[in-house]
Amino acid sequence: MKAHPIAGDSVIAAMLACMELVSVFAVPGGVNQVVYWLVGIGLLAPLVIRRRDPLLAGYLILASGFAQLITHGPNPGGIDARIRVADIALGMALYTIVAYIGRRQGALYVLWLAIGTVLWAVWRMGLPQGILPTLVIVVIFAFCWVLGEFSGARAAYHREVEQRLALLETERDQQARIAVGQERARIARELHDVVAHAVSVIVVQADGAAYAVRKQPDLAEKAIRTISATGREALTELRRLLGVLRSDDTESDRAPQPGAQSISDLAERVRAIGVPVRLDLTGELDDLPAGVGLGIYRIVQEALTNTIKHAGPGATAAVQVRRVGDRVELDISDCGSGAPRHGLAVGGNGLIGMRERANVFGGTLQAGPQPDGGWRVRAVLPVSAS
Repeated sequence: MKAHPIAGDSVIAAMLACMELVSVFAVPGGVNQVVYWLVGIGLLAPLVIRRRDPLLAGYLILASGFAQLITHGPNPGGIDARIRVADIALGMALYTIVAYIGRRQGALYVLWLAIGTVLWAVWRMGLPQGILPTLVIVVIFAFCWVLGEFSGARAAYHREVEQRLALLETERDQQARIAVGQERARIARELHDVVAHAVSVIVVQADGAAYAVRKQPDLAEKAIRTISATGREALTELRRLLGVLRSDDTESDRAPQPGAQSISDLAERVRAIGVPVRLDLTGELDDLPAGVGLGIYRIVQEALTNTIKHAGPGATAAVQVRRVGDRVELDISDCGSGAPRHGLAVGGNGLIGMRERANVFGGTLQAGPQPDGGWRVRAVLPVSAS
């Protein structure tokens, strides 16, 4: 009946019509049978559309009720003064208006019902015989009003629940999309760090090997070995990241990510390609949260990668990682004299990645040229951010 209201209301109207047929042999004297049944149809037929158009159905039923008062004529206590089965439609119309339209229209409808009830009690039933039936009718209409209030409140509650559920589903989908976007951004930063560092090392070593292959074969062989080791390490990290993208199982086996304890190995690889690195690690760095440790490693890696790419020949780098209380301070500088890094200052991908890593953990990062040449990156990351 909720899915097909017209069909359900048609069934109700048909049931009341069948009950009304019982009185076919009791048509009041002096009342035309055609008029009697036309009034009955006028009372019951609008029930078919009562939920699709409550006001139209209600006032059609009300008009038929007043037509009943006029056509049946006064006969105090007689058979024509009795309440017909079809008169139930008046109470159903009141219930429908209160439930589907609201109290304001319901109150106006009650006013018309009150006028009709008083006319019926005084003109057709007569006083004092009409007092008790009038009280019964008032109770019936009051029950229809209360039932309409309850049904309307329940329908409003269900609508609100459905709206909240729809809102929660929308928020859940938005959170999922945000999470996917954040994960993609994280993986993009990881890929950028891995590829940029590995390619920079490979290019520098390949150029050195090309120059030394004839005159210094040992040095060329060392450079080629560095290229091989760097390529294998980059390939391992790329496989790990791509495995995360391909796998739906968050508990699948993954290679351990680098952390602050891996900075020494990173410095050794940079030294191996000909860039001297002075490393200073101070404080307890081994027990840092995994996320903070990875962020520190990637910031140092990106800073040294920029030194390799832009600092020029003869450049040296200094890396200081110091844990002070509940924060870790990073200071990476070089004394390069190569091409200026204006693109980095404006917002290259490397600098953007470093800033984002610092911001993720509630830290800060500053990067820029030094007054006496070279480049410097300073960052502060709180340990408790993760």
